[in-house]
Amino acid sequence: MRARFPAANQTSKRWIQLTTASLHKPATDQTMSNLFNNQHRFCPDEISSYIGNLTSSYTNKSNEPSMVAASVIMFVLAGLFFNLNLFSGISDISAILDPKVRLFLTSALSLFLPVMSYLFSEAKNAGHPKIDSTTVNAQVADLSLRAGLILAWMLLVELLRKKVDEIRMRGFSGTFQRAGRVVWLGSLVFFNIESAGRKAVFSILWILCATKVLQRIVFTEVGKRSYAHGKNARLISSYMSQMLEKEPQDVHQEDGNNEQLIKTCKYIVMGEEKLVDVEPTADGYKLEKTKSAGYDSIIKLLGENNSIVTVGKVWELDEKDKFFSSLEQIERLKRICLSFALFKLLRRRFEHLPAVTKEEARNSRNLIMNGLYSKGQTRKSAEAVFQVLNDEVNFLSEYYHSVVPVVLANPFFLFINYFVLNIVVVVLCFMTVILCGNGDVRYALHSIGADNYTLQSGVGKIAICLLVRATKSPSAFFSIVDLSITVLLFIIFFYEEIWEFFVFLLSNWFMVSLLYNYIAKPSWLKRSTFRGALFWGGFSIIVWLRSKMSHADLRMKQFSMLNLRWPPKLPLLPTFTGMAVKTVVVPNSVKESIMKYLVEVEHDLNQSNPLTNGKSALHKHHLSHQLSWACMSDSISEVILTWHIATSILEVKCPPPSKEEEASRRAAIRLSKYCAYLVAFHPELLPDNPEKAERVFEDMKAELKAMVGCRQYYLSSQLTRVDKIMEKSTGRGQMNQDKVVETGVQLASLLKHNDQKWEVLADVWTEIIIYLAPSSDEERVKGHEDVLVQGGEFITVLWALATHIGLSRPSTKKPVQATSVVDLEEG
Repeated sequence: MRARFPAANQTSKRWIQLTTASLHKPATDQTMSNLFNNQHRFCPDEISSYIGNLTSSYTNKSNEPSMVAASVIMFVLAGLFFNLNLFSGISDISAILDPKVRLFLTSALSLFLPVMSYLFSEAKNAGHPKIDSTTVNAQVADLSLRAGLILAWMLLVELLRKKVDEIRMRGFSGTFQRAGRVVWLGSLVFFNIESAGRKAVFSILWILCATKVLQRIVFTEVGKRSYAHGKNARLISSYMSQMLEKEPQDVHQEDGNNEQLIKTCKYIVMGEEKLVDVEPTADGYKLEKTKSAGYDSIIKLLGENNSIVTVGKVWELDEKDKFFSSLEQIERLKRICLSFALFKLLRRRFEHLPAVTKEEARNSRNLIMNGLYSKGQTRKSAEAVFQVLNDEVNFLSEYYHSVVPVVLANPFFLFINYFVLNIVVVVLCFMTVILCGNGDVRYALHSIGADNYTLQSGVGKIAICLLVRATKSPSAFFSIVDLSITVLLFIIFFYEEIWEFFVFLLSNWFMVSLLYNYIAKPSWLKRSTFRGALFWGGFSIIVWLRSKMSHADLRMKQFSMLNLRWPPKLPLLPTFTGMAVKTVVVPNSVKESIMKYLVEVEHDLNQSNPLTNGKSALHKHHLSHQLSWACMSDSISEVILTWHIATSILEVKCPPPSKEEEASRRAAIRLSKYCAYLVAFHPELLPDNPEKAERVFEDMKAELKAMVGCRQYYLSSQLTRVDKIMEKSTGRGQMNQDKVVETGVQLASLLKHNDQKWEVLADVWTEIIIYLAPSSDEERVKGHEDVLVQGGEFITVLWALATHIGLSRPSTKKPVQATSVVDLEEG
């Protein structure tokens, strides 16, 4: 015992001495005797000596603050990671992390390594009792238990860091910094630990850290060079331009069977890398075996190459196939593949490639409006369109902001990354253990237990001994915390690995890849071979699991200007500001209203002014002369806030509507609150100058505060505010840019007695939200790209739809008269 732990803790020795002395008192105490027996039973001498070394850092008063600080930091960080993994779940199969959580954890982790390196140095140089590794007549001084524990924490946190690191296909963002951190940790391991067993254990943790960094580098490098990922946007652009350049006009059938229309769709789902010729061209890529660009040559090429899967081939799948247990299941898979093909088309807007041409917009509009939506002939047509678009935006979000390598998902990558790589890592770890034992296999394996007493005696026995002592010793309590943190970090690490595997396996990316392999390579799948049987069984299980899991619904944020609360708006945490920002599922009535409006304006898409900010809806209901002044502002933010105030007042003051009006009322209120949310939190997504939108919002708050009073502005209910602002209104009945709230009150007064007020409001808000959706300028595209990290906004889904079908908004810029040099000189 003394050979293993010659420097036992003085506190534990004194405790044993005092307890033993109490047993020899004249008045024997049976309770104290039982306590000693229990103490000795749970804490034999060998464990007691180890516990003494473990708690020694807390008994040294000069070093106690830094040790307690290290434990507190790790406790908070471990708790954050545990909650993040516990509540992230896999029900939505999301491979992205909330940006607010990522921002906080990234900031915390950026300070973690230098702080813990300092605490490691303090623990290393503190002069605490050290473990001696007893080999054949030799002893080697090693790190103290406290320093080793801090080093283990640093390695485990580095393993968990991948949870907040995005996998990018366009550059090594942060990868080299992470590689530098791993090199630093390697130096701490190999230059500070001498005993073979401890060095082997810490080397295994370091090899895992280094493997994760190499994985990220390989992911990025493969993604950048791949025609299926990094170079895909330009390849798809070349494919679409050559396919549509000489496409026959009779392909665009406006009426007919919508299923047949989609079955003729040539949008590529997967396999487009097989089209690339050896040499790129000046404006893209030359497609293989296509001597002349055009529709006929592309069709011939797609027919000859079975490894290229298009939307049409996917739509020809038979619902009676034994892979699919229901018609709903196969329809879901078909829509995912269509979303994937549209995602590849939309990626070009973020890669700064040429905009969508008129021919492509006409083709996509025909596919979506006449094929997928089929003019609303079925009840769920609008739901199908928005489900496809929502999945498309999710593909975009995960492509640019994923923390799991779902972008590379396919059966081959699954086998290499999650099976072959693990075998290689195990072999490397085994070789490292042998090297730490100087080539002696038996000694190396024996030293792992001999030099790591925790592994030899078991965490459970040590934990029980610490619990027994914790009631009398504060240092034992802190040691329990340290042990709990270490165990928790290991649990989180293993959970993280399992979570990543299942998110990868059940992702939409992997589903598309499996379906591609089934369609493109049916010959070997349908043969009774081991490989084919394995694929059949795996595919069937995954499809069944996906059908049993919940799917993310399309959602929209809700914010009421008349329900402001204290504290004021915080830019990074809108949901925690008390401002009644909440998230709701987009009602079917909103989806139907938007699609019906798009069908009505489809024939006007080639005109110069197809969209307005609500004027057309007023004209439709013969209210243009009476209410058009509410849409006359040049700022769409003012129009939104004006109609939002009116809608909010009618929501409170009007009695419950009839069943016929309920759908229109719900659509109007939902769209009203969402547009108000955009003005307050995402002005960069609006056609207005963001500074103008912010100014309108601030002026509206100032006006509201002046009308209801400062105290009631922060503390009153929405009903009280409505009564107050209606009482203070002057009733001029015209658009006043400085008095948005008052203008909204007058608008509500005029609409209140209209029997069709909710239908009017629903049509106006539908027209406004569609007016906001189209955007081709880089500032708005950048705004949509930025919100993808949050999973995208509802307006991003509408923007994707508008981009595909070629919907445009009239330009608000006034032409500037050219001034010649002569005019300048004369002036």
